[in-house]
This record gives sequence, structure tokens and C-alpha cells, in this order.
Amino acid sequence: MRVRVATTALGITAALLAVPACSTDTTGSKHQTPSSRTGKPTEAAQESAALSSATLESRLLDPSDLGSGYLPKPERPAQHDDVTVIGCPALSELGGNAATGGTLAFPHKAKADFTYGGSSSEISEELYSDSAKKLSDSIDRIFDAMTDCPTYQVVAGGTPVDVTSQKLPAPHAGGDEQWSQLLTFIAGGRSTVVKQTAIRDGNLLLVVSGSSALVDRHLGKALTKATAAS
Repeated sequence: MRVRVATTALGITAALLAVPACSTDTTGSKHQTPSSRTGKPTEAAQESAALSSATLESRLLDPSDLGSGYLPKPERPAQHDDVTVIGCPALSELGGNAATGGTLAFPHKAKADFTYGGSSSEISEELYSDSAKKLSDSIDRIFDAMTDCPTYQVVAGGTPVDVTSQKLPAPHAGGDEQWSQLLTFIAGGRSTVVKQTAIRDGNLLLVVSGSSALVDRHLGKALTKATAAS
């Protein structure tokens, strides 16, 4: 049996990531620590022109950047299941993309998904561009809503998924602002752990999600490539 839960940037509470029945990643799951969002948008960053989606696409990691064993994951058809969030009013109020696994509502965006070594390990990278203030406000609002509820339940397409969230320290990878969280999804007695880290650098937002080990391994590389020409 395969249960679908989301790991797209910020919509982690719905039905998109295929979680193998035996997938369990507990890396870091016992280290519950306060989050530390750092920095704030500067006036100069807010005035920078947004990068086009084509430019963002060119700055995504590809298999040659990741190394051997990584394969691009085919894009899934859009999901339209009814989604209900139980036990987290703050997340319910966000609605829309945050509750259905969609990407952020910015006009300039790009995304890449990969699997690793033929296993259940996956990593997803998303890039967005807009004014620093819009990027900061949007990601902060969604991370706050998700981590304000240590436990809640999502019912997507009739499938109940129990979710546990915990804030993590912001990574020391660079950028102007950082956010990080760890989410555990339990459905049908099976669990999977997903780490999600976001970094804003000027008018660019990077979100990396997936297996904790893979996120930690490739976050710096993703930020370097995304901001190399900035």
C-alpha cells in the first residue's frame, strides 16, 4: 500500500508525496528545538527585480550536481482530492495551496524532484522569486502555522494522515533568512519523516524538502547554485 502525503514547498499537509509503506526516516526526529528565523528583508532587496521562471529553472540542481544514484522524478498529475485539516486552526485558515500541497502563489517559480538509489529516499527543490518582503511574509506565515501545531491530522481523499511537526534551528548555510522544520506523517500504521528547510536570499527563495540526510547533504550546494549569478 502506498499513502500519499505532501512534501511540496509549504504544502506539506496534503496528498502528493508517495510514501512507501515501509518508509521510516527518523534522522533528527528526537531533537526538538526552537526554530530561529534570522534576518529581515532590506529595502534594497525589496526593490530587486524578480527573476524569471526560466532563470530559476536554470539554477535548479540537476543529476550531475547531485552525483551518482539520483534520478529525476516524473511530475505527478495535479491532485484534486478534498482536504480537511483537523486540530490545527492556523493551518486550516491558510486554505488553498497550503492545505492541498500546491506550490506558493508566486508567478516566478521552478521545481525539481529526485529519487535516490532506487530507494524511498527523495529530495525536492523549489525556487521562487519576488520582492523580499512578499517572499518573507509568505514563507513565515506558513511555517508558523505548521509548527504552531505539534500534532494534527489531514484527511485527503478519504485517507487520514496523522502529522507531527517540530521546529528546527535555522541552518547556517547563508542567505538573509532561514527556516527549518521536521514533519512525521503516519498513515495506516506506517510513518515517514520529512525535513523541510527554506532560505531567502534577497529576492530569491529556496525550499529543499525530503529525506533529512539528503536535505542536509545538498542544501548548501542548492543555495550556491541558486545564488551564483545574483
